[in-house]
Amino acid sequence: MRLLREMPLPRVKPAGANPESHGHKPQPKATAKSQVMEFKLHPGGVISGEARVPGDKSISHRAVMLGALAVGETRINGFLEGEDALATVAAFRALGVRIEGPEEGELRVHGVGLHGLKAAGNTLDMGNSGTSIRLLTGILAGQAFDSRLSGDASLCRRPMGRIMRPLELMGARIDADAGDTPPLTVHGGQALAGIHYDLPVASAQVKSCVLLAGLYAAGTTTVTEPAPTRDHTERMLQGFGYEVRRDNDVILLRGGGRLRATDIDVPADISSAAFFLVAASIAPGSELLLTHVGMNPTRTGIINILTLMGADITVQDEREIGGEPVADLLVRYAPLRGIEIPEDQVPLAIDEFPALFVAAACAEGRTVLRGAEELRVKESDRIAAMAEGLSTLGVANEVLEDGIIIDGGRLGGGVIRTHLDHRIAMAFAVAALRAEDEITILDCDHVATSFPGFDALARGLGLQISTRAGGEDGEDA
Repeated sequence: MRLLREMPLPRVKPAGANPESHGHKPQPKATAKSQVMEFKLHPGGVISGEARVPGDKSISHRAVMLGALAVGETRINGFLEGEDALATVAAFRALGVRIEGPEEGELRVHGVGLHGLKAAGNTLDMGNSGTSIRLLTGILAGQAFDSRLSGDASLCRRPMGRIMRPLELMGARIDADAGDTPPLTVHGGQALAGIHYDLPVASAQVKSCVLLAGLYAAGTTTVTEPAPTRDHTERMLQGFGYEVRRDNDVILLRGGGRLRATDIDVPADISSAAFFLVAASIAPGSELLLTHVGMNPTRTGIINILTLMGADITVQDEREIGGEPVADLLVRYAPLRGIEIPEDQVPLAIDEFPALFVAAACAEGRTVLRGAEELRVKESDRIAAMAEGLSTLGVANEVLEDGIIIDGGRLGGGVIRTHLDHRIAMAFAVAALRAEDEITILDCDHVATSFPGFDALARGLGLQISTRAGGEDGEDA
């Protein structure tokens, strides 16, 4: 059985010109007293048809960031108009970068160069986006001005010590209001120096933060990964004309260079496609074609793991667009079996495990996951949150410090708490395909952070899903 493997870093190829876009503002978040969205799902259903899920969130973030730091105009097509990526757009606008759009996924970023950012007048609100705050902190560590970054209640519980430590070793000064959680104050005017940093845990966000700070550092910055993580930052830096070298598990760049504007075509997000890969795999009679899916080899763990479980997934029309591998994925229903998930696949599927936990619940036998401590510091503790929801549906599971054991079997119904985590909501929506009773999922507004229009697309493909206004915002609504 062939697993998808890592490949060398290609250069981004300029795309064609896009028409000019116009202003777009993110929708306001629910407040403590506002009505929030709930998903209501009837059991059963068949998934069929053809779909292209929204653009890749990781690439959308990085395209805006590097476009802002480049010289010239960067045109982005396929940009994800979700709240997380829009938080990045809003932050760079506040830092003095002119950005047109997005409109229908098209965006124009008028870069100001590495040293052209200006101090924001207020605290930069990163919403629920861990990628935004962690990567932007690396960039702001090299500026001449002070900055303050914060976010919503969920983000302000997420640990930032993992980026503060290496940045401080480089000479940055960063303060957290409480321990190592946001809000953060990044003090400008610090002279950064390149370091060699061994990542204690495989994390693309920490790696990217250090590399982006390295753009402003004297000398060479190197990062060693304990396991491969998504390499969009390295690929895109090369596409913007900045030399990045990789020697096995070591990534290296020198400070003091220059980014040149380019055009970016954002592929469909494999993390969003994951929910429908699982949906078609678990619902008898299903057949679904997912088009233009990003197939970066540091992101294909979801396909590898499902294939090991017996899923019927065919990779079609493999091609390269904008420096990223892309393909169409044909998935048909197939009986799944429980497996011990290989630890070398864990970093390649770290954001897809909520969906994979549902696949495990529908598989015959036992699925064991270890080596996934990173899941505990996502938008929620995803191990605990998914275990809670699986238990609600009657699925036997055992929580481990670094993973979970799931015994596949029958799924009932019930009320699921999302813990304000978009991927928890979408995972349990998919579970309804094999449930024996109705499922209600609370607090689903955060789905828009990564997958605006999820419910409409899911309904069009065969999921029996409806939305309604729920109680007041909060995990216990």
